[in-house]
Amino acid sequence: MLRKERLRVALVSVSFGEYCMRLANALSPHADVLLVMPEMVVRPYAGKLDGRVRLFSYANPRLRQPLRQLRTIRTVMREIAAFSPEVIHYQGFHIWFDLALGAWHRYPLVFTVHDFRAHPGDRLTQKTPFWVEMLARRRADQIIVHSQHVEELLGRELGGKARNIHRIPHLQIGSGTGSAKFEEEEKLILFFGRIWEYKGLEYLIRAEPLISARVPQARILIAGQGEDFEPYRRMMKNPERFLVDYEYISEERTAEYFHRAAVVVLPYIEASQSGVISLAYSAGKPVVATTVGGLPEMVEDGRTGFLVPPRDESALADAVVRLLEDRKLRREMGICGKKKLEAECSPELVAQKTMEIYRRAIEGIAYAEKATVVRDASAAIPRTGGGN
Repeated sequence: MLRKERLRVALVSVSFGEYCMRLANALSPHADVLLVMPEMVVRPYAGKLDGRVRLFSYANPRLRQPLRQLRTIRTVMREIAAFSPEVIHYQGFHIWFDLALGAWHRYPLVFTVHDFRAHPGDRLTQKTPFWVEMLARRRADQIIVHSQHVEELLGRELGGKARNIHRIPHLQIGSGTGSAKFEEEEKLILFFGRIWEYKGLEYLIRAEPLISARVPQARILIAGQGEDFEPYRRMMKNPERFLVDYEYISEERTAEYFHRAAVVVLPYIEASQSGVISLAYSAGKPVVATTVGGLPEMVEDGRTGFLVPPRDESALADAVVRLLEDRKLRREMGICGKKKLEAECSPELVAQKTMEIYRRAIEGIAYAEKATVVRDASAAIPRTGGGN
């Protein structure tokens, strides 16, 4: 089959703003891209969209407003139909869009599964029942995941369709800029991102006295928002050791925090993969993470950071202290992390692999349609001949 040089791709998501912006930009040299996202999600990144990417943004109503949701989805579908894509790439975890996927059956569908299930305590993703999400995934012609961990979990659920699952690393996020603007604070520990139960922040808070006893100048910066933060404040034995920025963190402040940090900590008790690791590597920072989910696939123990058991504040403290006390080791690990990111997760590499998945989806649909025509034609031929 002859391949067209450029495809028409509709990239549809209700979240993952920076990820989708960077993916759309990376795809734009190879495809005509329509990026469909809610206004509030894409707004912080719209100014960085490649001029070749066509953006359609919309006001996203609340999930408990079904009529408004249906009107919104109908508007989105009309915009997609007018664009006339050859493939739709959907990102998932939205109950109304998941249920509407059946109406897009005329387009080959690629589905990126960022998380197999909603994370513990994450009330946002838990609003979509698991059976609805799996129903949507089964409609996909090809599926992209970011870790072997998710690939194995999803493969067991999908059975025979597991052959359509493809692993592509999480695309690099974080510009890596600003290093000259912000000085590293040698004893600053960064916890960054959404604050939900699965992020294990309580174990970092419990580790603080162990860290401070050995590194008295250590400080922990917590940046992000999520569940009620007061229970975490009450856990702090030494509140003066913590710097808390509990709100939405802009891209500019994100760059600042990662460049100021000496080490980035992910004390998670459950995970699929993490964009926080990508941000850390972009800034040349070592990572201390737990051995859960896909995190060991992203952190090379002893090379780009350290891996520790989950729920073990003593092991967590030991790893953090080792990095705080060894500037040379931090630098070496930061360099290795940056090289790993560029070698495995660069936007250009991810875009090339994603384009191959699009072509598989398109060619698979074409093959299925051709097979259907052949079967229908065979059935229409009258049977003649013989008797006994």
